[in-house]
Amino acid sequence: MSDLNATEPTSTPAAPPAGSVPLVLLHGFPFDSTMWEDVMGLLGERGVPTIAADAPGFGASPALPGEPSLDGAAEAIAAVLDDLDLPRVVLGGLSMGGYIAMAFAARHASRLAGLVLLDTKAGTDTDAARANRLRVAEAAERGEGNEAVAGMIEVLLGETTRASEPDVVDLHRRWLAAAPDAGISWGQRAMAARPSRFEVLEDLEVPGLVVRGSEDVLSTQEDAEAMVHALLAHGGDAELVVIPGAGHMTATEDPEAVADALESFWRRCTGS
Repeated sequence: MSDLNATEPTSTPAAPPAGSVPLVLLHGFPFDSTMWEDVMGLLGERGVPTIAADAPGFGASPALPGEPSLDGAAEAIAAVLDDLDLPRVVLGGLSMGGYIAMAFAARHASRLAGLVLLDTKAGTDTDAARANRLRVAEAAERGEGNEAVAGMIEVLLGETTRASEPDVVDLHRRWLAAAPDAGISWGQRAMAARPSRFEVLEDLEVPGLVVRGSEDVLSTQEDAEAMVHALLAHGGDAELVVIPGAGHMTATEDPEAVADALESFWRRCTGS
């Protein structure tokens, strides 16, 4: 198991085994790569080479200069893969990480052996959602980002988790309280500007996996099915896995189920 804590192009973290096609995981907003620790631990025990990357402005990754852009984040990921001499990977992202993964697919499809989209969507924001993102970005730029994202706990975690997993709820509250203003601002502005990615999914020539928590109120069943439909548009290979009792943060609400889905998909993509 390998853990990559920065997307800065000049970083040179430890590489996975030579010749491997690792699983690269991108985190959700407004967290960082540590949200994947439980999943990565399980995958490491099963021999799946895995990297978790920080988006710009989160964890150990500095914010990128210029206008916030998911394309810029995708290029930073590509640069790190170059540093690690990884020509092909299975790429997965949750929520904002899914948006970055689709931006990567739009620009570097030939480097993908498979694409995993967890609790995310391929469409654009509504006007109201975009306006809210910009409101949160402005709050972060005033140094009030933690206050602006604190209420997200009610929509990030499923009803079952909120009712029966107090430790998981407390963990996410701490993560939200520690979210960096620079990352909050960058992430919200980059997501607000994102284009539709349905055409990217329709043109994808490698297997796709869509994962969704059954209680996810941010990425709906309709959103998940629309992505699967796009992936299958030209005779593609795609499946949908719904995780019962989980909300938007499937990887932290039910890491075992997510690890099972990722391991199975990675083995199918790599023949391992």
